[in-house]
Amino acid sequence: MKQVYPTFTYLLVLFVLLVTAGALVEAQKCKPSGKVKGKKPPKNEFSRRVEMGGGQSECDGRYHDDDTPVVALSTGWFSNKKRCHHHITINGNGRSVKALVVDHCDSTMGCDDEHGYQPPCANNIVDASKAVWKALGVNEKNKEWGWMDITWSDA
Repeated sequence: MKQVYPTFTYLLVLFVLLVTAGALVEAQKCKPSGKVKGKKPPKNEFSRRVEMGGGQSECDGRYHDDDTPVVALSTGWFSNKKRCHHHITINGNGRSVKALVVDHCDSTMGCDDEHGYQPPCANNIVDASKAVWKALGVNEKNKEWGWMDITWSDA
């Protein structure tokens, strides 16, 4: 007589392992190692997306008004504050705008009180104020508001 139970048991165990592995991969979003390094941007031409959060800036400890064109760069691009108070030119939506670097979007840490329980930023993010979005001609009701492919360079 052929036994069906061991085969069924093995399949059940395999299924549980696959589901668990999938859940663990999803859960890793909020388990930053602190060891992720930003991508090295190409010389004078960088790309990615723009959006801006809130909070005190890393460069001067101040809050910046939404009407001021300011940005936060991913950890690697922020380069240990080397870009603080430098301007970058952002190109997107057929327009360009000059913005001041005032902060970084942490690509190495997150999911704690200091980071508003948000996961780490991707290592190719330009986080921009509303003034930048408006200068790029993106309407707040547009689906691209807060998340759009752009290019940028040091001004």
